[in-house]
Amino acid sequence: MNTKVPTRVLHIVSAMNRGGTETLLMSLYRNIDKKKVQFDFVSHRKEKCDYDDEIKAMGGKVYHIASLGQAGPVPYIRELKKIMRSRPYIAVHSHTDYQSGFPALAAKLSGINKRICHSHSNQWTRKNGFKERLSLVVLQKVITFSATELCACSEEAASFLFGEKKVKHGKVHILKNGIEVERFTQLIDNHTESVRNELGIPEEAKLIGHVGSLSYIKNHSFILRILKQMLMEGQNIFAVFVGDGSLRKSIEKEAKELGISEYVRITGVREDISRMMKAFDVFVFPSLSEGFGIVTLEAQCAGTPCVVSDTIPKSTDIGLGLISYLNLEEDIRNWSKEIKKAFSIKKPDNQTISQSFLKMGFNIRENIDKWLTLYGIQSSLTRS
Repeated sequence: MNTKVPTRVLHIVSAMNRGGTETLLMSLYRNIDKKKVQFDFVSHRKEKCDYDDEIKAMGGKVYHIASLGQAGPVPYIRELKKIMRSRPYIAVHSHTDYQSGFPALAAKLSGINKRICHSHSNQWTRKNGFKERLSLVVLQKVITFSATELCACSEEAASFLFGEKKVKHGKVHILKNGIEVERFTQLIDNHTESVRNELGIPEEAKLIGHVGSLSYIKNHSFILRILKQMLMEGQNIFAVFVGDGSLRKSIEKEAKELGISEYVRITGVREDISRMMKAFDVFVFPSLSEGFGIVTLEAQCAGTPCVVSDTIPKSTDIGLGLISYLNLEEDIRNWSKEIKKAFSIKKPDNQTISQSFLKMGFNIRENIDKWLTLYGIQSSLTRS
């Protein structure tokens, strides 16, 4: 009988809710051999998060602690050291962007040899003053001092946090944000009809959708303006926002003020993202900034055309002719025109989608070894 204890890696995240980074980590976690390697997570939320139960069911542990801003640097590092010394972690992988140097520092003080800082963003308040810019420089110094490896989801995210010089000299690993392709390609339900019935949307209406937290950076107000414009142009159209967040009431209020609230559906957080993506006629993603934008992969994996802001890295295009990038400064009528054009795009079949994801390196199963190599684990540990 094999009683060998699995190797453990500690991931530091904001919270294990259904955000892009967290969804990526869960896709990775589901597909490793958990008898050989296990993931634990540090979450900066006191309350239970979306993925906590699944993590525990797979043998992982979630630690809930106060954030760096809430606790202060010294108590924060002290708490992390206590966690890091409680189990024999071979690596600490921090996903908290510009604050990721502090978990790496705690890991260094705890004697952990593999300390990875990962950039998932390409922007931190662009309109900032000297104090903010100085803070970013200091935080970058902490990362440089503490981390043994630097990672990013795109070159844009790498350059932002670590600097163009490090990217140019190959000091940053670009880890592609793979997804579980089969979750999208193996669905057989008539999602267009069932989702419309569930949400009270006429079958003949067009549906533009968005998946993401209801937060400022996701720019839901822009989608409301697009919807208003398209309704004025005579389109039979509805907008569906999948997600929740601090701006929910504000978005609902704005929709009401624009006179379009009856054409807006806010579903809250859902588990059936693949089903929702397949039901959308067009996925609209006008984010003010994104390190990558993993939901654009999910939309393309569902065969759904995407109209997104040009703040989204072009590396999100998997080559199926489904995605177009527009500047947020463009006239709202141009966005309307591009969405109407996207309505007529023929959705590719599942085999074509799967082949494209494999070719572009966005299938999570193909990415696992690259991640595990960072932790000093060389053999393939994909799930059988």
